[in-house]
Amino acid sequence: MLAKINWREIIRLVLVVIVALAIGFVITFFTSDEPVKAFWTLLTGPLPQFSLEGGLHITNLNRFGNWIEDSITLVLLGLSVAIVFRAKQFSLGAEGQLLLGALAGGIVALYIPAPPGIHLLLVLLAAAAAGFLWGFIPGLLKAYLNVDEIVSTLMLNVIAAQIYQLALVQWLRDVSSGSVSTPFFPDSATLPLLVPGTRITAGLLLALGAVAAVWWLMNRTPYGYELKVLGSNRRFAEYAGVNTKRVIASSMGISGILAGLAGAHISQGLLKRLTLNLSPGIGFEGIVVALLARNDPIGVLITGLFYGYLRTGGQIMERSTDVTREVVLIIQAVIILLVTAERLFPAFLAWRARRLLEENGEAEA
Repeated sequence: MLAKINWREIIRLVLVVIVALAIGFVITFFTSDEPVKAFWTLLTGPLPQFSLEGGLHITNLNRFGNWIEDSITLVLLGLSVAIVFRAKQFSLGAEGQLLLGALAGGIVALYIPAPPGIHLLLVLLAAAAAGFLWGFIPGLLKAYLNVDEIVSTLMLNVIAAQIYQLALVQWLRDVSSGSVSTPFFPDSATLPLLVPGTRITAGLLLALGAVAAVWWLMNRTPYGYELKVLGSNRRFAEYAGVNTKRVIASSMGISGILAGLAGAHISQGLLKRLTLNLSPGIGFEGIVVALLARNDPIGVLITGLFYGYLRTGGQIMERSTDVTREVVLIIQAVIILLVTAERLFPAFLAWRARRLLEENGEAEA
């Protein structure tokens, strides 16, 4: 495996990241009175700091925790999108699947008592089942009725959001609370803490297990081969005997499982309850993670950490410096766009090489 590493590709990607960061610094330079301090905060904010006074002490561990917590959700969402993209489908439904996964898990946590261990397992199964159902519906519509999956998943997001709000406000809300939220979940239904002083829970192990499972599914199973063939050419896949309708529907259902588990991580691991604004918009950011990773599960892990670091650094930059939220979002967008668009550079070089060959051929003639 190591012998197959494309070092030129890695070096090119690193150079693109450096250029993107340089452009981000230029934007900071023109919008901040202390641009060096502000940009340094973006780059180092999520890292823990070490002090040797009176022994070794670690500070800012909560910022490091925020990075890992955010990355766990992004990795699960990136895996969700990568499965659909591998089959050359395009789902925007992770946001709704995340909400219904959190809702189903929350209902089981609050109303179905069970022993520790089993209770959490039931919660995760409920979240996965809700996500699967909400992903399988547009999959069936696409496979058997040729309904555009972009439209169907967007509309199902709206329906999921209304179902979530209705259930929370009408039936699950804790009336003694000053906010629209459920009571806190029992300890038996929450993800156990892994790192004290943070909210890093066993969701980290769940995300790592999901990466391994999706990698195995894509690369070591007949179903993964069917996904790849379908993504390459649907007509060829049908001639080869692949049940393309089944693969399309099931790929979107499996995608929903991972998005539902991402919702469970937020509700059972981070918040320990359901709130009205669970995590608005994060479902769509899984698309960015999958695109950066080129739908590779191991790449999703790396890009999920990278994007989570960028998000956390931007939040710290916004709180700690004079850089406004709008500028932070612009810097993040520029970096992501350049990193995503680095695939254009090889295409440009290939085009330039063809032009030179043509010009040399004409000159010789």
